[in-house]
Amino acid sequence: MYSLETLNEVQKRAVLDTDGAVLVTAGAGSGKTRLLTHRIAHLINELHVQPYNILAITFTNKAANEMRTRLEKMLDNVDGIWIFTFHAACVRILRRFIDKIGFDKNFTIYGETETKAVIKRIAKQNELNDDMLKRLIAEISNAKSKGISPEDYEQVFKYSQDVEDIAKVYAQYQNVLRANNALDYDDLLIQTLYLLKSSYEAREFYQNKFRYIHIDEFQDTNTIQYEIAVLLAGKHGNIFAVGDEDQCIYTWRGATIKNIFDFQKDFKCKVYKLEQNYRSTSNILDVANKIIKVNSNRLDKKLWTDADCGEKVVCYCAATEGFEADYVVRKIFDLVDSGEYNYSDCAVLLRANALTRHFEERFLQYGIPHNIFGGFKFYDRKEIKDVLAYARASVNTRDDEAIFRIINFPRRGIGDSSIEKIREVAQANGKSAFDIIVNASAYPLPTALKSKLSDFGALLVRLRDMAEGPIPDYFKYLLYNVLNVDRLFSDDDEGTARLENINELVSSVRDFVKNNQGATLFDYLQTVSLYSDTDDMNDDNCVTIATVHSAKGLEFPVVFVVGLEDGIFPSLRQNENGSDHMEEERRLMYVAVTRARRRLFLTYAKSRFLYGETRYSVPSRFLSECGLVTRPERKEDVFTASPSHTYSPRNTQGGSSQSQSYGGSIGVGNAYSAPYKSDFGKKAATAPQPTNRSDVAIGATVMHKRLGKGKIIDIEKMGDSMYAKIDFERGGVMLLAVDFAPITVVKD
Repeated sequence: MYSLETLNEVQKRAVLDTDGAVLVTAGAGSGKTRLLTHRIAHLINELHVQPYNILAITFTNKAANEMRTRLEKMLDNVDGIWIFTFHAACVRILRRFIDKIGFDKNFTIYGETETKAVIKRIAKQNELNDDMLKRLIAEISNAKSKGISPEDYEQVFKYSQDVEDIAKVYAQYQNVLRANNALDYDDLLIQTLYLLKSSYEAREFYQNKFRYIHIDEFQDTNTIQYEIAVLLAGKHGNIFAVGDEDQCIYTWRGATIKNIFDFQKDFKCKVYKLEQNYRSTSNILDVANKIIKVNSNRLDKKLWTDADCGEKVVCYCAATEGFEADYVVRKIFDLVDSGEYNYSDCAVLLRANALTRHFEERFLQYGIPHNIFGGFKFYDRKEIKDVLAYARASVNTRDDEAIFRIINFPRRGIGDSSIEKIREVAQANGKSAFDIIVNASAYPLPTALKSKLSDFGALLVRLRDMAEGPIPDYFKYLLYNVLNVDRLFSDDDEGTARLENINELVSSVRDFVKNNQGATLFDYLQTVSLYSDTDDMNDDNCVTIATVHSAKGLEFPVVFVVGLEDGIFPSLRQNENGSDHMEEERRLMYVAVTRARRRLFLTYAKSRFLYGETRYSVPSRFLSECGLVTRPERKEDVFTASPSHTYSPRNTQGGSSQSQSYGGSIGVGNAYSAPYKSDFGKKAATAPQPTNRSDVAIGATVMHKRLGKGKIIDIEKMGDSMYAKIDFERGGVMLLAVDFAPITVVKD
């Protein structure tokens, strides 16, 4: 319902300030949607502004729908208000006036599929390698988001690799769009800006129509969107921008924090700061404030709340990435067992998508329902399925689907018609695709195809023979001699993420081999299939696993931010060490922390298996910035940190007294000194206990819901915890904590 009494004092002042330009810098969880909807309702209910004269811009259809739903509860009629995303609003503007700039009003909008097809065809005409396709698409889109025309591209990026080829394809692509009376998503913005600049009639119409303009998530606007907003507000000047420079985390797709500061200069606007937080406890906000205040490129504000301090923020150091995942499992069990939380109240947030594997596997082993928000499960990612398809074809030469998946990975110039011909010959002769490919010269296939299949067939035989040997040797040969993965993926964010996933697959192989001496490639694939088959998950009550980018806009009662090590979070990839990059990484950390409502756990590992080797880690600088760990001022300094720290602004004495000594930086490889003592598995007062400890003994047979029957081959004590090393018929050897593993001892 509409009521100004539901607003705090700053929100109310911003709602009532309706003349001229206003910038609201709204901290996380400060109620900006309530502010926006109340301001629009105030304009209509109290100032009698016509809905027709109001524009409200958001960045997602979900946000637009939420705003419309709230306004429908406040107003008798919301018809006439433009509540759209930038792109949707631009489509409406263009449908009315695009003929003023030489297009027909019945223009076509090209989505990703159409754009890719056109650029692919142009690249082929210019005899460019197909491997350049992704880069061409990304570079053209990046240029458009910055307002760089095909004519200017070569000059602006004159020192970049392949600049002449990209500029040529860019120009030809725009010519095709114009000839087809078509616009891509970037053009919707560019052509709207051009229309408003060049057509007095269109500009006058929309400047008169939109007397009051509202823009949500202003920190996510790019250069083109900002210029459109400036033009639309050119007559009345009543523009209300709401954003948070501390949550600007999308510069990689064109967003620029500069727009917030330019807005203040260009409009001489009034500024309101929403600092009261309605989401998190004060302990969580204190950590968030300490992290973000280090950034210099921001408006000074400090989140606060009327809520109580809440539980202390916990910072946990694990010996390895495996123990880190174990710790998260143990804490989730404790929280759910307390009766205070459900699985769906918990989220695990990561900086890099590749880090999900350990948590997916541990959650499956311990029976914790989960889902991957905004992405694919680890073993369902394309590059992982492609690599594993080679392994499948090696252990089972009759797996035609695996062979046809890899026949052009990497590209071998074998098209769909050739694949269909191989299928036909195989069916006609009652043979597998493997048989036809390996013996191509003996079958009625085109000569050119036989030539292409010769090398591929020899490779399949080689890999089939290697599949009988050590698993690490197989994957090393496949990844670095056959696929050349370090050169296979383009040098952009997507390519880097794919390579990180491949490296995590190497870690998966290493973990399996370490626990399953003498196991075969077939055994490994069988274990992987267990992690891939999660169709029986209960989607109604699942732990969420998500990257921080995909979690923006979400909130959870309990949040685990994991992998907090320099090089991971913050990311320290090549050419990413500048101050602008580090400020964005810090904003990303701020977003992660402020997703938590009641409980926040920050975790890191002393060592992590990355890029084919064990690396000893330095805790994230963000942890030291908020006072949770102590880091060295110089790389060679030795510093100490506790395995488990707790932080509270009023009491900093929590946590373990046992200290660890570290030395060196990431990748140096020197060992940590003090012994590690895991407290995973310490039984809470009412923790679930699937089976009696007295029944757990070497030689006992157990049943696991997902992994099936297994035999206990060893018992290990770690602190107060008991671990059973179990050889499962379906999953191989795994080390599970007895107190929490969903196993039942089967009596003989």
